[in-house]
Amino acid sequence: MSFSQALSGLNAQREKLGAIGNNIANSQTVGFKSSEVQFADVFAQSRIGLGTKVSTTLQNFNQGNIESSGRNMDLAIAGDGFFRFQQPSGEVGYSRNGQLTLTADGNLVNAQGAKIMGYSADANGEVQPGGDVEALTVDSSGLEASATTGLDISLNLDAGEGKLKPTFTAQDIANGLDPSEYSFSTNATVYDSQGSARNLTTYFTKTDPNKWRVDARMSGGPEGAPTYAFSDIADGQDFDFTTDGRLNPDFEPFAIDLDSPQAVIDPDGNTATSEFGDTLTSQQIEVDFAGTSQYANGSTVNDISQNGYTSGSLVGTTIQDDGTIMRNYSNEESRAAGQIALADFRNPEGLKPEGDNLWSATGASGQELVGVPGSGQRGLIEPGAVETSNVDMAQELVDMIVSQRAYQANSNTISTQDELLQTIINL
Repeated sequence: MSFSQALSGLNAQREKLGAIGNNIANSQTVGFKSSEVQFADVFAQSRIGLGTKVSTTLQNFNQGNIESSGRNMDLAIAGDGFFRFQQPSGEVGYSRNGQLTLTADGNLVNAQGAKIMGYSADANGEVQPGGDVEALTVDSSGLEASATTGLDISLNLDAGEGKLKPTFTAQDIANGLDPSEYSFSTNATVYDSQGSARNLTTYFTKTDPNKWRVDARMSGGPEGAPTYAFSDIADGQDFDFTTDGRLNPDFEPFAIDLDSPQAVIDPDGNTATSEFGDTLTSQQIEVDFAGTSQYANGSTVNDISQNGYTSGSLVGTTIQDDGTIMRNYSNEESRAAGQIALADFRNPEGLKPEGDNLWSATGASGQELVGVPGSGQRGLIEPGAVETSNVDMAQELVDMIVSQRAYQANSNTISTQDELLQTIINL
């Protein structure tokens, strides 16, 4: 007669109740994964076993619910994968909890101060995935101004424009020629090397059937900046349209050169010459009229875009679903600061729980497989959301009742064996 079977059952159920209690305690822990105790019977070359034992504690990595948090620095993973964190000790840990904070020095850290890791961006905001995975930082410095180098204008010029306009030169306009001689005009905002917004007005003049000339004048900017008078920016080229109203396919983009002396008009109406490079860096703007047409439905602008901008200060940081961390500036420009990486494992159940919502890799889990969100088996990132614990409270409470009954039954086995032993002693 042995008490060992019942004792082994008590010990096993105690372990299971401990796992159930831990699951219930972490039912509100973000990114928590529940665990389950598995049993195995014990035999020693006999028909009657010696009881039971805990064979393993298995972690359940099923997806938890994703809930909106309304907080920009909260991240959830929709699918497989783990955030990769560099702990203050320098060791690497893995987590499903993406509740981050941006520190004063630009680090993205969790509540324990571990830094999230990924691929950093270069000075131009370009990210090269596949390089070294390192702790990410968000630079708080402003964005320098960038002078306009490209201007795209798409418009329709009225094919029914019957009056051909006279040819004029920059000096003609500087001498007071009525600028109303042009057929159509439009404005575009461009930027000089110091980020000052300048007004570039383009004038379109019909010179022959299916042919137009384009001229430009630039004004505005800082006090004392030169105002450039009319100039033929097409260098003698004409807009040449085919008979079906399309821009001649041989027409190529051309440049406005802003570093050579040009005729200018001062506030008093006097003409002079000014060197653009005296106070500003030389600038050349390539103008492309791709998509321009000549149809008989009135002159109108379809689209204008340019690539310059003024300087800007950092006003916010956002994270996209591919893990890209974007720095947003007051001039409405954005630049990437880096891209969060996700790590995956062949056997996530082999990861070792370390506490503080972190796991560490083991030989059982296999080597980490690191990549950008959405690649391979890695899921995407949900900004402004968290992944709740995957603990099923109803199931845990049922399991607790079953374990309690099993624990009580094993206790009764010990009591029964004790009574039998006492009967034998009393014989």
